Amino acid sequence: MSTIRPANLVLADGTVFEGESFGAEPPEGVATGEVVFNTALTGYQEIITDPSYAGQIITFTYPHIGNYGVTALDDEAARPQARGVIVRELARRRSNWRSETDLDSFLRVNGIPGIGGVDTRRLTRQIRDLGSMPAAFGTAPIATLHAASRAEPGTSGADLARQVSCTSPFEVAFTGPVDRTPKRVVAFDFGIKTTILRHLSGIATVEVVPAGTSAAEVLARRPDGVFLSNGPGDPAAVTGVPATIDALLGEVPIFGICLGHQLLATALGASTYKLPFGHHGGNHPVRRLETGTVEITSQNHNYAVDDGSLDRSVEVTHRNLNDGVVEGLRCVEQAAFSVQYHPEAGPGPHDAAYLFTMFDDLMTDFTKGRR
Repeated sequence: MSTIRPANLVLADGTVFEGESFGAEPPEGVATGEVVFNTALTGYQEIITDPSYAGQIITFTYPHIGNYGVTALDDEAARPQARGVIVRELARRRSNWRSETDLDSFLRVNGIPGIGGVDTRRLTRQIRDLGSMPAAFGTAPIATLHAASRAEPGTSGADLARQVSCTSPFEVAFTGPVDRTPKRVVAFDFGIKTTILRHLSGIATVEVVPAGTSAAEVLARRPDGVFLSNGPGDPAAVTGVPATIDALLGEVPIFGICLGHQLLATALGASTYKLPFGHHGGNHPVRRLETGTVEITSQNHNYAVDDGSLDRSVEVTHRNLNDGVVEGLRCVEQAAFSVQYHPEAGPGPHDAAYLFTMFDDLMTDFTKGRR
């Protein structure tokens, strides 16, 4: 591991945290972004490579990060989109039979800066009290970091989904049972994760399309269903997509998660708002209202659907037990549903994997109803 140099983290409110630099060296010794915290105990590689973190600096609340190294098999995207990583202690030695390299080297290769030795307990408490906020970190003078943190705009009003979306369609082959005829799903890429594609490919051949694909282009592919993926940024800034979803409603079954959930709700006339510090972690309790069962879920989002803006054409199906946030929706009149959390759970618990089966069944029932 390379020599670690002193560094500082400066929040937009002026708070300074001392630490040590690792990972890539940012331009002129300054990295900026919106600081959030993630409470997952494992899965740091999947978290760092989740495109939903575009524009953000990830604080890991678990104190020891990097223990089991990194393997390309666990990447959720071609490259990380996060602005940076904050840890209490970076593991000096990796130990796992699957490991191909260490976290520090992985971040250097991918151009992601990090800062370790930070009092992440204190930082997390500050974010919980004051909310997610812009910040800057690096080896530059503190005065430079102060100025950079104040100049960082954060994620509000930013259409980050189009920045991380694919630029041309690509197909993921069906991996389900050989004796089954695969369905066809068109998946909008707002920042889609590899683990989601792995789940979808178990029920269908998946054609992934860019975020700006029109409804006519989607329907021309004659899909059995449409999937609205996770992604970063402010859903209110993703212009044009809600109108596309509206044009698809009633024409084809729709399943959305995370940003896809928020965009489906927007297409149905609802509004969204920014949470104080978001939901980021693998341990969020969600009640499934239909059965009363509680699912432990993986989450990563800063925005939520305003349930006061929902009309009677939309049924709330899931709620967060920590703060009551809407976690799932179902259209009463159209074949469409969504959840705020990540049922593919990469990383995280698998309590909600049944939702992919629900999507499969919805597509089957929709096809039967049209015969």
